[in-house]
Amino acid sequence: MAEVVTARREGAILEVTLDRPKANAIDLKTSRLMGETFRSFRDDPELRVAVLRTAGDRFFSAGWDLKAAAAGDAVDGDYGVGGFGGLQELRDLNKPVIACVSGMAVGGGFELALSCDLIFAADHSSFALPEIRAGTLADAATVKLPKRIPYHVAMDLLLTGRWMDAAEAHRWGLVTEVLPKEGLEARVWQAARLLASGPPLVFAAIKEVAREAEALSFRDAMNRITRRQFRTVDELYGSEDNQEGFRAFAEKREPVWKGR
Repeated sequence: MAEVVTARREGAILEVTLDRPKANAIDLKTSRLMGETFRSFRDDPELRVAVLRTAGDRFFSAGWDLKAAAAGDAVDGDYGVGGFGGLQELRDLNKPVIACVSGMAVGGGFELALSCDLIFAADHSSFALPEIRAGTLADAATVKLPKRIPYHVAMDLLLTGRWMDAAEAHRWGLVTEVLPKEGLEARVWQAARLLASGPPLVFAAIKEVAREAEALSFRDAMNRITRRQFRTVDELYGSEDNQEGFRAFAEKREPVWKGR
């Protein structure tokens, strides 16, 4: 049998593939495997960008495995170090993660895509939060969606469980780009290689500040930045990369980032 979660490295990029037929649904064991994989990505200084993809073109992921739940997997069980799917609650993940969505992203599968920084989708893809029909809460989506798209659009998806196609998702800004299925992975890798060539210390600061600022006023967030009270900002200011950026600009050349 093929491994459910596999990882492939190319330079500073890690491609993580979920392959769990028929719908790439996630049970507790799979979630823990994904958490271990993304924790290793987070902690490896040689890796700068992750791509999350799933096998097949019909389902990106159906989310929580209801068959496993019926067999005894508790909804409030041990999802692993990063929470559901290994990403939603992974602390200090200050590297970019790109979702490569081909097919239906349903419930927790939709929430998994929302946990990524960029979402590229094939044009046949679609998104839905059907938890309302099962009498339960799409918890992560209820927290995240009203912050990502207009409130009334988010409420429509949450309260009705309706389907949203890739074109509509792009229109509301949920999806970065929509592509023909045949060109999806090439475009995702193009984006991943661009990010892998970028300044990792700046990316880390962007992710930490954006994440922490959600709970702060604008003034408090700016004060914490200028006082270097974010760990990643403190590491960035005065770093070799920080100086390299200034020198490269003055010398009219491309910077060489070292991550230190």
